[in-house]
Amino acid sequence: MRTHSSSPLRRLQPVLPVLTAVLQPRRHGFWEQALALYGGMLLLLVLALLLPAVAQPEHYHAFADQRSWLGLAYAGDVLSNLGFALAALAGGRQLLKHGWQISGTTRVMCALFFVGLACTALASAAYHLAPTDAGLFWDRMAMGVAFAGLLGLAVQTRLDDGSAWLTAIATLVAAALSMGVWSHSGNLLPWVLLQGGGMLLVLWLAFVAVRKNAMSLSLGWVIAWYGLAKLLELSDLDVFELTGGWISGHSLKHWVVAAAALPVLQAFHARQSNS
Repeated sequence: MRTHSSSPLRRLQPVLPVLTAVLQPRRHGFWEQALALYGGMLLLLVLALLLPAVAQPEHYHAFADQRSWLGLAYAGDVLSNLGFALAALAGGRQLLKHGWQISGTTRVMCALFFVGLACTALASAAYHLAPTDAGLFWDRMAMGVAFAGLLGLAVQTRLDDGSAWLTAIATLVAAALSMGVWSHSGNLLPWVLLQGGGMLLVLWLAFVAVRKNAMSLSLGWVIAWYGLAKLLELSDLDVFELTGGWISGHSLKHWVVAAAALPVLQAFHARQSNS
C-alpha cells in the first residue's frame, strides 16, 4: 500500500499566504490601479530590452573622500554605512517586539526591508574598503533586497497584499537579472530603470489613499529622502569641497538613504500606538 507523508493541502502551506492575498476581495477602483502597476512593470521590461545600453562611468569608483583613519581605508565612505546598520537594528527590534500587531504581509515586507538594510550595511562597507566592480555587485544586490521590501510595503499600504507580494518578488528577480546583465555585458540600463521605475511607483502611490486598516506609511518623505540622496551622490566632490573636506556627498548620501527608513519606523510606531 502506498503511503503519503503529507497531504496536497499541506504541500501548499508555504504559498497559502500568497494565494490568500491574491484571492482576497477587491475594493472599487482596484483593477484600474492594478492595471497601472503591472502595465508599468511591463513598460520597464520593454524599455530594458529596447533602449541602448548604458555604461557605468569610467571613474565611478573614484570617490571624493580618499582619506584613511586609524588604518581604515576610505574611512568616511565605510563608516557612514553605520546608518544602515542602525536603521536595520531599530526595525528588527520593532518587529521582534510588536510584529504580531501587524498583518502577515506587512510583517514580511518590513522584515525584507530591514534585512536588506542590514545586508547593505555590510556589503557597502566591504565595497568601499576596496572599491571594485565585484564589490559593487554585492552592494547593489543588497540594495535590491531593501528596495523589494520597501516597494512591497508601499504597494501593500495602498493597493492589496497580493500585489505587494508580486511586486516584491518581481523586484528581487529584476535586481538579480539587472546585476547579471551588468556583470556580463557592462550594461547598467536595467538597474537604472529598476531604481527610477521603483521611485516613480512610490511617487504615484504617494497620491493614492492608504487602505483601511493598513500601516499609514508617508511615501512623500520616502521620495524626499531618496531625491536628496541622489542629489548628494551626484555632488560628491562639490559637497566635500563645500564642507572644507569634513564630509563628502557620497558619505552623506549613505546617512540620508538610511534616513528613508524613518517613515517606516514612524508608521510602525503609530500602528503600535493605535493598537
